[in-house]
Amino acid sequence: MGRRFLVERRRDPYYRAAQRDGLRSRAAFKLAHLNEIYAILEPGDRVLDLGAAPGGWSVIALEAVGPRGSVTAVDERSLEPLEGVERLRGRVGSPELERRLGGRQFEVVLSDMSPRISGAYSTDHARSVELVEAAFELARICLRPGGRFVAKVFDGDLVKGLDGRLAPYFEELRRTKPPASRERSSELYLLGFGFRPGGSPG
Repeated sequence: MGRRFLVERRRDPYYRAAQRDGLRSRAAFKLAHLNEIYAILEPGDRVLDLGAAPGGWSVIALEAVGPRGSVTAVDERSLEPLEGVERLRGRVGSPELERRLGGRQFEVVLSDMSPRISGAYSTDHARSVELVEAAFELARICLRPGGRFVAKVFDGDLVKGLDGRLAPYFEELRRTKPPASRERSSELYLLGFGFRPGGSPG
């Protein structure tokens, strides 16, 4: 890591708060904000957290759904144990992951997946859109009717088309950027409410 990055991170209030509160990442504050404003997570929900490592979103989700709910965390990388969270190591989009999920249904599918940053913005933007599409294809299989979908994407000219592909499957589709996202970051979050499995022109 570059020295500038390390200095900026130490100055970052969300990074410092995550360290203070024992959270696994500053990203936890992004989901906490989204949930506070949009009520994405409800007690008793079953949540599928894609791209979960190091576990920041899973911690927030587990607290929100309570003992009657459940959180299943998926990542290609190893995820340290989290009490109360089921961990699955696998790649989103692989038939093996679908098999391991075994036809289970979830009220909420979350994706904070990011591509490996190449430094070429158009490439990174396109790859982030591809990750949202992969997350949504899995959500089409395992998201319950009426369910909620949240996914990170890098802003750019492909987002409008992505909106158009997702919109028929939800009663409402929003874009937002939580305060914990760095100001210079291009990341946005797409929020889908009221999942319609067959899609509809609305």
